[in-house]
Amino acid sequence: MGSVSHDSLRGWRIVASSFLATFTVFGIVYSFGAFFRPMATEFGASRETTSAIFAITAFIYFMLGPLTGHLSDRLGPRPIVAFGALAMAAGLIATTFIARLQMAYLTYGLGVGAGVACCYVPLVSGVSGWFTRRRNTALGIAVSGIGAGTLAIPPLSAELIGRWGWRDADLGLGVAAAVLLMICAALAERPPHQPAIASFHIGPQLRTPNFVMLYLAGMLWTIATAVPFVFLTPYAEGHGIGRVSAAALVSLIGLASTVGRLGLGTLGDRIGLIHLYRLCILSLGLSFSIWFVADSYLMLAIFALVMGASYGGAVTLTPAVMAELFGTRGLGVMLGTLYTSSAIGTLLGPPLCGAIVDRTGSYSTAIALTGGVTIVGCLLLTRLRPASSYA
Repeated sequence: MGSVSHDSLRGWRIVASSFLATFTVFGIVYSFGAFFRPMATEFGASRETTSAIFAITAFIYFMLGPLTGHLSDRLGPRPIVAFGALAMAAGLIATTFIARLQMAYLTYGLGVGAGVACCYVPLVSGVSGWFTRRRNTALGIAVSGIGAGTLAIPPLSAELIGRWGWRDADLGLGVAAAVLLMICAALAERPPHQPAIASFHIGPQLRTPNFVMLYLAGMLWTIATAVPFVFLTPYAEGHGIGRVSAAALVSLIGLASTVGRLGLGTLGDRIGLIHLYRLCILSLGLSFSIWFVADSYLMLAIFALVMGASYGGAVTLTPAVMAELFGTRGLGVMLGTLYTSSAIGTLLGPPLCGAIVDRTGSYSTAIALTGGVTIVGCLLLTRLRPASSYA
């Protein structure tokens, strides 16, 4: 890297690349709710079976996080992101040819899941390595692409589905993903002055009480981030709301999460980071009480805004919390390992809630369960202690 230093202009270019990547991959993934009903209707599938597509996708991208983080730490992010671009495009395009819904578990789940894993952890952990003084702000901007993508792409997907059908809509998203993510790969660079990690051993870090609490809490509160992206759109459609308007609820989550990512990422530079992290997750859990009592589109919109701001702040602060508690050395593999907790939460949450709705004919129990386990996750985080406590 020569004379390139932390907090440099080149670092902000990496932030821009990360923003575009997260915009693309999560905008596409979180559009799944718009595809839910047309896919389930065509194949005559249950909510449990259909929601498993999203659950498997999220499980794969979270479980692959340690591998892509490790490879990025060693090889740099560029080849990993380029592979992710190809994987996501191939998965989306292959899904347009499926003859049975379960085939999407392989095409969409594996292809899109691998694409997200190859783009998210390498780029976000790389942003952490490019900044010291402005790290939280840079991370907030980088991951605000998730919110922006969630704002823009779900209603676009709903409109494309209405015009072209869900198969051609997936084809269009696949082509767009290939182009945008290849641009991200071209811009990606290894952080400056990155320490060698050949002697880095992750085991002792994983056994600390801090990591255990973060892991268990992540497994629980991730359920609350997965369930609305799968069920909020079909829930709204089932209550007589039009396709595009229903998908726009997910866009509101994206809008609010962008504000949460930018505002709370900056706020984390000024007040207690761990305390702010707990507050975000508590607010996330409590937001489900709004969905539980919602009896109008306005109430659903309020839920989407509160849930989105809380979720956006929690996701933004997670890498910063990891860096504060464990440092930036080996952060890619550390962050990727933590995200396997989210793999478990997303694999279990949507199918479980889908099964509850299929059997009870109501969303109430599923909504209450989702909010409750998130609050339990927040309580676990009260056990976090400053890293110096374990020195």
